[in-house]
Amino acid sequence: MTHVVIAGAGLAGIACANELGRKGVDVTIVDRNDYHQFQPLLYQVATSQLPAEDVARPLASIFERMDSVRVVQAEITDLDFTERCLTAGGEKISGDHFVLSAGATANFFGTPGAEEFSFPLYSVADAETLRHHVSEVLRGEHDPLDVVIVGGGPTGVETAGAFAELFTALRKMNHPGGRGEAWLVNHGPALLAPFSDKSHEYAHNKLVQHGAKVRLGVGVTSVDADGVALSDGSRIASHTVIWAGGESASPIASSGQAKPGHGGRIDVLADLTVSTFDEVYAVGDVANIPGADGKTLPQLGSVAQQAGLWTAHNILLTEAGKPKKPFAYKDKGIMAMIGRGAAVAEVGPHHHQVEGPLAFAAWLGVHAALLSGAHSKVDAFLSWAWDYFDSDHSAIVECYGDPKRIAWSDDVKPTL
Repeated sequence: MTHVVIAGAGLAGIACANELGRKGVDVTIVDRNDYHQFQPLLYQVATSQLPAEDVARPLASIFERMDSVRVVQAEITDLDFTERCLTAGGEKISGDHFVLSAGATANFFGTPGAEEFSFPLYSVADAETLRHHVSEVLRGEHDPLDVVIVGGGPTGVETAGAFAELFTALRKMNHPGGRGEAWLVNHGPALLAPFSDKSHEYAHNKLVQHGAKVRLGVGVTSVDADGVALSDGSRIASHTVIWAGGESASPIASSGQAKPGHGGRIDVLADLTVSTFDEVYAVGDVANIPGADGKTLPQLGSVAQQAGLWTAHNILLTEAGKPKKPFAYKDKGIMAMIGRGAAVAEVGPHHHQVEGPLAFAAWLGVHAALLSGAHSKVDAFLSWAWDYFDSDHSAIVECYGDPKRIAWSDDVKPTL
């Protein structure tokens, strides 16, 4: 029987395993966690807008009706593309086809102190660590919670908007935490660089309206326990520095004999295979995937999910004795949340710009559709609706208790 090994349970890996499992293909999917996490919403976990359970679904639950899919929870320590195998937890697992979807990690670009003193947002554990830190500061006798977010991409903009709204709500409650400020620092001249100039301006204006302080055209030269030093010689004092300044491929990608490309990612061919290695694929944030125009596709959830599904189809074609097909990405556009009712979206292959409540609704719909599992979708929508109509919700949670968890109907819960 054909055996497919999948390294990593991100959006790409889950999509691939799910499609192959539906066809009865023998699949082993390996990940250090026993749950699938939805990275685009981690900032909402960090700011208590969503509980962790809404962005982390147990792998056992996802594949509970697929007898041909085996889940292995273990740290992957080595890859061998030539043998189409991996080593995890002391076990060597090989297959007829190998799919690398190990995801990404924070790229600190060698900035002194950044890895030691900043909070990245690349895992559920990262988000929960930041949430507990924020709650501890707000409930203690510390200085005001001044937050510095490094990076003006979607994660940075969305995180800055969430914290700015949190501080506004705290001020309404006359809570001392309302004295805090949210700073967004970006080395580039505009926020949301891949977007249009109109979207740049909208995002900047909305963040400022929400109370965020935006610094453009300056880089972070170092991070320490008391704040960040900037390239113009100035400094921002803060005990809470959030790193959204870029990502690189998971370090395990470099062990698979393929020479890493830009961002430490693996360059793949049009059919998503790794050059010179038979039946080896790389998808998601660990890969540089070429688009129809030859340019590398962005690191988006929709790209990862579609690539994972396409990989499954190519594996099925190979098993049927048919040639693989080049990946055809359906561009649904790009979008970013800035605050309640405020978002910017550039929809479709021509990136038609939409902003305000309509873009906010589109953002909710697209992200809910990408969530793994109907329970997560329902829970997230309920939480989003609650937060939308109760602007003080996250502030109350931060000051007085944990995020409300909506009970899962699954028997298995994630270990967070």
